[in-house]
Amino acid sequence: MTTAEQVDQTPPPPPMRLRELVFGAACAAAVRAAARLGVADALDDRPLSAEDLAAAVKTQPHTLRRLLRALSCQGVFVENPDGTFGHTEMSRLLREDDPHSLRYIALWCTEPWTWMVWPKLDEAVRSGGNVFEDTYGREFFTYLNEEAPESAHVFNRAMTTSSAQSARDVAELLDLQGVDSVADIGGGQGQVVAGLLEKHPALHGTLLDLPGVVENADPRLRDGGALAGRVRIVPGDCREDIPVQADVYIIKNILEWDDESTRRALANVRKAARPGARVVVIENLVDDTPSMKFTTAMDLLLLLNVGGAKHTRQSMVDRLTDAGLVIGEVRPVNAYLHAFECTVPA
Repeated sequence: MTTAEQVDQTPPPPPMRLRELVFGAACAAAVRAAARLGVADALDDRPLSAEDLAAAVKTQPHTLRRLLRALSCQGVFVENPDGTFGHTEMSRLLREDDPHSLRYIALWCTEPWTWMVWPKLDEAVRSGGNVFEDTYGREFFTYLNEEAPESAHVFNRAMTTSSAQSARDVAELLDLQGVDSVADIGGGQGQVVAGLLEKHPALHGTLLDLPGVVENADPRLRDGGALAGRVRIVPGDCREDIPVQADVYIIKNILEWDDESTRRALANVRKAARPGARVVVIENLVDDTPSMKFTTAMDLLLLLNVGGAKHTRQSMVDRLTDAGLVIGEVRPVNAYLHAFECTVPA
């Protein structure tokens, strides 16, 4: 029986399934190894033997075969009856050049620091706070930027990937008729604001994020870029200050820190915005999404690294209401995201 046939078997009984779950780290590590080795990039439309793949990615054939066998059991790659390995829909997402690539998301979720904090989840559940600072001696983003530049690069690439893939959906969702200016707060490298500026030629935009992030902003937004004349890039931390006025503020996937940081960010938006300005908050939810397994896992990782949380619909409503925003419609952006349309009262 090939590994492809094994994947199609009926769900395993509970004792076997629990054994599989407690070896979940092996599955995550296998995906990470394949991504770092570039196995998916080396494999094109024609299936290859483990020997040929090993030569392409400079590994030992017998150990690469073991890695591919483990991944094929999970539906990542397929082992054919002749012993060659081929792509599946999942394995193609590990390719760097796939338009829907999740390579950097896979690397981000398995970065070296994660293996140090996951075993301390019970401590975080007991205390209700992060364990990262006790483990590494400093706040999460400070550690990334000062001590782990490679991990910071992976984080930025992962966020860029996520933003690029959702930017079109956000642009389709938002009605910006009569809007002159939009500000993307904590907007990473600016894929969302770039998508909005491309769709609305009269629109002006602002991108605000940490200095180390915006210095690598989307080329379309930087000097010489096609959209540079209609955008302002502001380095800053939205938890400290938002020196930006706009008709519409977009806050996407950043209100997941500890409650105090979330409160400060929303208070700064409220302070900066004129009465009547729109505030569109876009978040993954843990109680209203087809991606519950992924979202709830990310919720636990946020607890570990920053003491944060993914939101339920009600917890998001509570925080926006506490910030003094008037909540209007709540709409799905796509299968993973919801948008909370708010306004700043007079």
